[in-house]
Amino acid sequence: MNKAITDGIVFMPPQFANGLTVWSAGDGTPGSPTYGGSGTGVFVPADADFGGCLEILKVQTTQQLRYMGQTPILPGCYLQIKARVKAISGPLPSVRIAAWAGGAGDTHVAGVVEQGPATQLSGYGSVHEVTAIVGTGKRPGVDMPWGLAALYGHFGLDIEGANGALVRVDDLEITDVTGVFLREMISVVDVRDYGAIGDGVTDDSAAFEAADQAAGGRRVYVPQGTYHLAENTSMTSEMDFEGTVTMPDDKMLLLTKDFHLPAYISAFGDEELAFKKAFQALLNNSDHDSLDLGGRKISVTAPIDMAAAVPNKQSGFSTRRVIRNGQFDVKSSSAWDTETFTSTATYDPSDKTRLTNVANVANIPVGSYVAGSGVGREIYVRSKNVGAGEITLSAPLVGASGTQSFTFYSFKYLLDFSGFSTLRKFGMEQIELQCNSRCSGIRLAAAGSTFSLNDCFISRPKDRGITSTGTGCKGMLIDNCQFLSAEESLVVTDRYSIALNTNSNDVKLRHNRAVRFRHFAVLGGDNNMVLGNHVFQGDSIPQGVRTAGLIMIGTYNSSTIAENYVDNCFIEWTNERDPSPTYTSGFSFSAMSITDNIFYSSQAPSWFSFIVIRPYGPGHFLNGLVVTGNKFRATNGGIFRAERVDTTFADLNKDRHTNVTFQNNTYHGVTRKSANPLRVRYTQHSVSNLWPVSANGQLPFDGKARGCDGVATIGVLSGVFNNHVFSAPHVEVEQGATGDIFLLRWPEHVKGTASVLMRMER
Repeated sequence: MNKAITDGIVFMPPQFANGLTVWSAGDGTPGSPTYGGSGTGVFVPADADFGGCLEILKVQTTQQLRYMGQTPILPGCYLQIKARVKAISGPLPSVRIAAWAGGAGDTHVAGVVEQGPATQLSGYGSVHEVTAIVGTGKRPGVDMPWGLAALYGHFGLDIEGANGALVRVDDLEITDVTGVFLREMISVVDVRDYGAIGDGVTDDSAAFEAADQAAGGRRVYVPQGTYHLAENTSMTSEMDFEGTVTMPDDKMLLLTKDFHLPAYISAFGDEELAFKKAFQALLNNSDHDSLDLGGRKISVTAPIDMAAAVPNKQSGFSTRRVIRNGQFDVKSSSAWDTETFTSTATYDPSDKTRLTNVANVANIPVGSYVAGSGVGREIYVRSKNVGAGEITLSAPLVGASGTQSFTFYSFKYLLDFSGFSTLRKFGMEQIELQCNSRCSGIRLAAAGSTFSLNDCFISRPKDRGITSTGTGCKGMLIDNCQFLSAEESLVVTDRYSIALNTNSNDVKLRHNRAVRFRHFAVLGGDNNMVLGNHVFQGDSIPQGVRTAGLIMIGTYNSSTIAENYVDNCFIEWTNERDPSPTYTSGFSFSAMSITDNIFYSSQAPSWFSFIVIRPYGPGHFLNGLVVTGNKFRATNGGIFRAERVDTTFADLNKDRHTNVTFQNNTYHGVTRKSANPLRVRYTQHSVSNLWPVSANGQLPFDGKARGCDGVATIGVLSGVFNNHVFSAPHVEVEQGATGDIFLLRWPEHVKGTASVLMRMER
């Protein structure tokens, strides 16, 4: 770079031979005395060493020489001022390059260095060369760094020492030496050229943006040092960081051309901080919809409060944003330790989601997991009112009426979005969260919709993989992810961790794999789609207990569970969040579809079942259930039936089932092969007018034989005298002690074989 060549700028002052009226004996500004009339300077036309030169008699303490022309000072341009001098007679002085810095309005720029290093003249007639370099940036080798305020300079010499010296000065040379400060073959703009200091204290944000504006497509170079950016700083150029930057938490660095995590790591020098600042920029940058982690592994020493990283967006964010392509690696520290609080509180079932009279409510963190008598699975503190002593829960309690002691567990999450009041359309793709048994994975925002996780791994979470403490899970999309438990080596009964939970509707879990958690998913809303997942929760204990893989909460639960591999676990359907669980009105257990799944168990106890309904109060019934096309298989010990009712709290009302389809399933290692409608072939070996046809427990959920779709005789009916009989029976339903027997009443005594199609509904 040389402005004299590229831009045709003239830096060289005129020779002394052209006249001395442009050479000032003062500071060089208009009106200062010149050597053309001062009597202290004369032009010498034929010096043996210099040719034409200026001879100066020193009569001032500091004898000045300044060119009165305005030599321009350009950002990024560095000038070398050079003079050759020699003493002729009198006391030997010292000589240095000197200048006057001019700014806007021809005002003097104060506070800048205006003198170069001094050279002591050593003898008469000896030629000495004095030089100094001036420029806008404070860089090694720059004698006079002037910053951006200086626009021009009056350059020359200062002669110091005793008066009476006679000195000759050759023509002054001013040349562009910017190339000395630039790396060869690299087109870069250095932030120091625009006033950046890099001392970690001075605000360099304006210098960064000035360098960015001047770059014009070139890269902006940040040399070694620590650059403090006290204000929001937006850079539209590609960046080269050798130094690092510091910023207040609420100020943003927007690298719009280099928007990826490796650039932020180069800028901040710390992976964890760099991720926070890059995420802050993601939510404040309209030029990008995603943050690429560049395949980097980010070491994390404490929970990352995602909302605190973006303080100006905590009230909510609803524009699509994605984080992709990287790994978070949790390092052990006490910051991950679960905090536990115990407090008495009162629950009134009529105020479904509120605890009142909560002791020490101020100490209980929002987002804490709640445990206590009558508290269902995955209940959390959604908010609190310290003044009123109240806590709002994420869901109602089923049997906690009155005052009792509750325990609150504050799990720590690697990525915690709970500080956002609302977060919509946010996603993560191809990310691994290596929780390393120290922390949980992700805590969702208090509210929001369509949070998505795609092609991600949540590995070894200590307590939870994904937690919803409010309604931030509405419409959540979890696709092609793996949830790998930290409790894989433990027997089922000792496991505690849960892959994910939800409280709101419209969740899609598709093509995921979950290994050996206590539960895969606790789904608290309706209209869910659980498709193509592999859920494995077994252990090697013979006849060992198995826990639910999917827990579907809510009586009306219009969810589809299809094409999953349910491996050594089961689907549980429950109303454990109903504060008044006794059925009085409504649809009861209804609208669910369980189709085309693979159900498999090994070494499970005989009472194990793959589909379990657990009513928490009496009177409930099935009112729309489809179970078709499933493959039920038990090995290394068969099971009695594939479906059952958990009657710990109540049984289903078998007199009210309606609209149940339980067909086209296959059974291996299962004693009771349930179906509805159920086809039973019955043979009466001796003549009788009353044939008892039993379902033998093969109606789903051990239901009653309440309806008949048809009776057909197979072969010939024989009468008392072995005569052929042609007649039809009428059917009496719900017979026997358990109501699972049909009585076929014939008009006469007959024997033979009949096929009966019976139903558990009318």
